[in-house]
Amino acid sequence: MRKTIILSCAALALIAGSMAQARPGDRLRERMAARMGDQGKGQTVPPAPGKQTMAYGSDPLQQLDFYPAQTGDKRAPLVVFVHGGGWKRGSKDNADGSWKAPHYTAAGYAYASINYRLVPANTVEDEASDVAASLRYLIDNAARLGFDPSRIIIMGHSAGAHLVALVGTDEQYLRKVGLSFASIDGVLPIDGAAYDVPRQIKEGGNFMHDTYLQAFGEDPERQKALSPTLQARAPNAPDFLIIHVMRKDGVAQAKELQAALIRGGTKTDRQEFPGTGLQGHAEINRQLGNPDYAATPVVDAWLKRIFGA
Repeated sequence: MRKTIILSCAALALIAGSMAQARPGDRLRERMAARMGDQGKGQTVPPAPGKQTMAYGSDPLQQLDFYPAQTGDKRAPLVVFVHGGGWKRGSKDNADGSWKAPHYTAAGYAYASINYRLVPANTVEDEASDVAASLRYLIDNAARLGFDPSRIIIMGHSAGAHLVALVGTDEQYLRKVGLSFASIDGVLPIDGAAYDVPRQIKEGGNFMHDTYLQAFGEDPERQKALSPTLQARAPNAPDFLIIHVMRKDGVAQAKELQAALIRGGTKTDRQEFPGTGLQGHAEINRQLGNPDYAATPVVDAWLKRIFGA
């Protein structure tokens, strides 16, 4: 309980600091996005049993929740989720939706949702490193937690989509913790719009412009280094499924990432679903795992193919 309180305070402090640097219009739009991300919390979705919260690093934000497979299979595959929030806010407690953990654990998978350090106190490079460090921790503790460390996929929404795509195309983050692309079986970016950072900053309009500059800075070379599309030359993680709604910039970025991955020899599928604007962006994340939501069976079929189940 004490660790949870510390985490919440640290996260709130970082959020407050980042919002203080934003323009008034950006703050209003961000509050609107946050509210839409919170809609639907009143849905009655039975929580997944067996949740364990643990630290994978020394920073209060380096924590994760782990849920065992409801089937009791101690060699179940693992699905790891990375939250969004503009690289500067959000957490495993409020940004992964209510369906994922119960759905995937009921389907026979273990499930983990991670926190990571946030900008501006830390960098996007730190965040990608945290994704890799959380995987290292989970793999090292697989026998105790009860899952198969040789069968893992990573998925992420929005900023989390960018981070999992970056970890899946630039192996340096995995190598730093003694892992490689062979350590993950697949990558599932969910409605990201910053796979090509320079292009998004140039063409994405004013809505998130300051957020992108805060996260990626103004150095073109750093922006390119943090762009999964521009890092997608072989090798990459072995399999990608890119899913998104019909936001104009998100569609363009997803198509470009898919093309770059295919050019790199990576097996890649892309699926688009109804929805536009902030509401669609929030909906695909909030509803994924809901059996009645269109993306859920698509992801389920991909997981079965990846894991051979």
